[in-house]
Amino acid sequence: MKTKLILVEGLPGSGKSTTAGLIHEILTENHVSAEIYMEGNLDHPADYEGVAYFTEEEFEDLLKESGSLCEVFQDWIIVKRGRRLLPYMKIKIELGSDFPDELFAAISKKDVYELTLEENMAVISESWEEFARQAASEKKVYIFECCFIQNPVTVGMVKYGASEERTLEYVNRLAEAVKSLNPMLVYVKQDDLEKSFRKAVTERPDEWFNGFVSYYTSQGYGLVNGLSELEGTIDILQARQELEYEILEQLPITTYILNNSRFDISKHRENLKEVLK
Repeated sequence: MKTKLILVEGLPGSGKSTTAGLIHEILTENHVSAEIYMEGNLDHPADYEGVAYFTEEEFEDLLKESGSLCEVFQDWIIVKRGRRLLPYMKIKIELGSDFPDELFAAISKKDVYELTLEENMAVISESWEEFARQAASEKKVYIFECCFIQNPVTVGMVKYGASEERTLEYVNRLAEAVKSLNPMLVYVKQDDLEKSFRKAVTERPDEWFNGFVSYYTSQGYGLVNGLSELEGTIDILQARQELEYEILEQLPITTYILNNSRFDISKHRENLKEVLK
């Protein structure tokens, strides 16, 4: 294949995870070396999941307050361009109850996705640039599920109520960062957004639903527009979909929009095979 990066995007419940898995399956069948990274992967090579950001001074303060975990944090810290990046979720998985909840909560407030929009854009785009430099020399295709458009739109529009222009700027910065990989984007579409999201709600844990609704309605776009509960969340998703369609029209990336409204895996797989020829 000419591309070294396939990006899978779409709204929650559209079938992104299934699509990414099918792409990996098809590439493997065609003897193409491929590596897939799903949403939430703590080892993502371009995005930051469960990673906290500290200045040098802030990290020194953390070490003073962390007691017996001081050496652990020093062993795990990653320094890039003067930034201190701490993969606190990985540490929590390794230490379990030895990582005090109060300290974990304090560190999580420094998550990369809790930074200001400007700081978040800088940290994330630099990470994508670094990934692209490394991937350019490798003989494999990367498959990323929902971090290329979803994350900028979520942190830009949903969290901070940023303008469409600002959010588009964010996505374009990521597109510029990986252009050397000749990326391809597969957008999974649903004709009835509300129906597909309600379907996802019935299939996922209550914890996911409650967290999703709270994130979408308690800040940024939802807060400004007075939206709440499930109905308000669906309104925000409608606005997000409109913005994402605008982004797709302007992106300098080969893009395929696949309709998955019927959730017909066999048909969807055949459509993907055509795209991946």
